[in-house]
Amino acid sequence: MAEIIEIARVALHDQVVARLRTLLIEGRIAPGAKLNERELSALLRVSRTPLREAIKLLASEGMVDLLPNRGAVAVKLTEADILNTFEVLAGLEAMAGELAAQRMNEEDLAEVRAMHFEMLASFTRRDLSNYYRLNALIHAAINRAAANPVLTSTYQSINARVQSLRFRTNQNEAKWSRAMQEHEVMIQALQARDGAAMRQVMVKHLLHKRDTIIDLLRAGDVYPLSASS
Repeated sequence: MAEIIEIARVALHDQVVARLRTLLIEGRIAPGAKLNERELSALLRVSRTPLREAIKLLASEGMVDLLPNRGAVAVKLTEADILNTFEVLAGLEAMAGELAAQRMNEEDLAEVRAMHFEMLASFTRRDLSNYYRLNALIHAAINRAAANPVLTSTYQSINARVQSLRFRTNQNEAKWSRAMQEHEVMIQALQARDGAAMRQVMVKHLLHKRDTIIDLLRAGDVYPLSASS
């Protein structure tokens, strides 16, 4: 019985983390907004204990800032933060892509290909939420296939802080189509075991993300986010 209770508690924790992470990524909790425990408990239908555990985990990931006298706040980056972060991310993803092209086994390649086709279906349906979920899984799989744990942990800690911004780059139809085309090139490069091509497309992909975010920021379309984002 104790084991069943423990499994249920772990499952609840994972569900709360996943749902709260989605709220942050999709901008339903706006960057810079305080995480209201009472409202979130009601929305997620959980007590404050698992909610606080989830907030602490997301803070450790970098998606939430714990500020003195303010509590938990959704991360909000300045233009300089964004430029600096994507400069590093472009380098990390380029390295991961090049190594993955050399080291990815056939089973992992088949899985990435399958996720790519699922993502293409989501793109066709204009299902941005599922598209982004699969997109993030593909980037994570490429990173893991690089088989460098230092690279992976560094990437995860930095990427977490820009997930909500990366999500918003696909709300422009033309730029979303371009991102999808770049993913097509990634799959081709991985299948060809072409590390140089993979490095090139990963850098291009990340810098396009950066430029789109900066354009949105300067146009005032990033902060604050609307409830429907």
